[in-house]
Amino acid sequence: MLLLGRHMEHEHVVAGLAAAHQASALTADAVALEARKAAEGETFTEPVKPAPARPVQPQEETSGTVTFLSDWRLSHLPPDNRPLPSVAHYDQLLQRHGRTAGEKEGP
Repeated sequence: MLLLGRHMEHEHVVAGLAAAHQASALTADAVALEARKAAEGETFTEPVKPAPARPVQPQEETSGTVTFLSDWRLSHLPPDNRPLPSVAHYDQLLQRHGRTAGEKEGP
């Protein structure tokens, strides 16, 4: 996110931070996406600062939802029909040859 400021205007990065914070999406991907939207002119608005004498009112919930890219990718995967892995062929490596559990080594 720090490198975003090298390629974008400061105002767009600040707008991206504000939009991502308002949507409770505190990831670098969300900030970059919102900053790019602001740079394209889709959602860029100047931040409104409340008057000092007026108490700050809680902001209303926005109707938009945030879907993380990893969640979206997982929801669009085809079903996994492979059989569950088996470790049966490793059981032969765990068997001890020559002694039983009750025997001791040496006299």
